[in-house]
Amino acid sequence: MLNYLIKRVLTLIPILLGITVISFLILHLTPGEPTDLQTQLNPRATAEVRERLRTFYGLDQPLHVQYLNWLKRFGRLDFGESFSTDHRPVIDKIGERLPITIGISGLALLLTLLLAIPAGLLSALKPGSFFDRALTSFSFVGFAAPSFFVALLLIILFGLKLGWLPISGIHSIFYSQLTPSAKLLDLTRHLLIPIFVITFGSVAFFALFLRGSFLEVYHQDFITTARAKGVPERNVVLHHTLRNALLPLITNLGLSIPGLIGGSVILESIFAIPGMGQLFYTSVMARDYPVIMGILVIGAMLTLLGNLLADMGYALADPRIRAR
Repeated sequence: MLNYLIKRVLTLIPILLGITVISFLILHLTPGEPTDLQTQLNPRATAEVRERLRTFYGLDQPLHVQYLNWLKRFGRLDFGESFSTDHRPVIDKIGERLPITIGISGLALLLTLLLAIPAGLLSALKPGSFFDRALTSFSFVGFAAPSFFVALLLIILFGLKLGWLPISGIHSIFYSQLTPSAKLLDLTRHLLIPIFVITFGSVAFFALFLRGSFLEVYHQDFITTARAKGVPERNVVLHHTLRNALLPLITNLGLSIPGLIGGSVILESIFAIPGMGQLFYTSVMARDYPVIMGILVIGAMLTLLGNLLADMGYALADPRIRAR
């Protein structure tokens, strides 16, 4: 298992470097520069001022030199300073937002697994039942409904029409003055709609995917052999069928992590949540290159970490993987 883990970690290093190269090139090949926002709307900004700004930000250097300078700073875990007016270190700006995004996405992923696995298992054990048909219909709705559309509907219903839930932010203005129990209730009320929106489509996908995977394994020959040997049906379902049916689900779970992080850009913008997604959107609009690269790299690292955890889970569930 240790050798397998070391091999997987070593393969992630060139992948991460490749991601940084592609991201850096695409970012700098897009039209416009950060200096445009500071000079185009300023009638006093002359060509000399624009050139000084480009020199100040290091944009006058060749592209490969800019990348190598950025890579040296990245090797020291230094993403540089933001191009915005505050000129704060990028790592500080991301450090303030990252826990919020990871917390919301992690909680949504946990709820997804707690709901999707039992629902998919029950649907597979009783195919054609009312619950099975209801789950299939729910899954189709979850696939078809865009997350932003569901979010807007819930905002209109529970936020504007009924007034039961807040529709922006993660806590109230007087949050610091509340008791611990009141703070927890306030956070729950603010995050209820965003987390529901994230889990809505994810539960539909994972439950239906597990149902199909379970039924495929359930009718294989080794399951029939286990029954013929007198293995109790409970052990056949939980230890033989479900364990093998979870293998493709583990892989898709690792691949779904980029979607959770990427989807935060839309949801955090809709609900005004001060997370990494909202910071990424504002940085793109401002062409804040250091912040954009920092978010892209951290997002890539989290994605690779998620895939590594998925591979580890796959290896734990299937001894044949560990032997490679």
